[in-house]
Amino acid sequence: MTAITTTPASADELGTLLAQIATLTKQADAIKDAMKDAASKSDTKVFEGALFKATYCEANRTVVDYKKMIADIGVSESIIAQYTTTTAVFSIKTTAR
Repeated sequence: MTAITTTPASADELGTLLAQIATLTKQADAIKDAMKDAASKSDTKVFEGALFKATYCEANRTVVDYKKMIADIGVSESIIAQYTTTTAVFSIKTTAR
């Protein structure tokens, strides 16, 4: 792993990088949305460029609402506590000044 020396300027560098990532993510999402629109309106499902190929995929996602299910079957808080674990999470929150 590479060691990184942190300085007050590190916060500025991190903030700048995160802002660039946010801008690039918005641009990528706009391109993806345009591709999804085009693919859903035609038979074109593959978009080929000189370097990359993007393929439109459809899938169904199934999600179980466990909180509602537990409430509906009447599982008590003490039973839920027996199956609950807590893990420490560490993060860096970056905001503009």
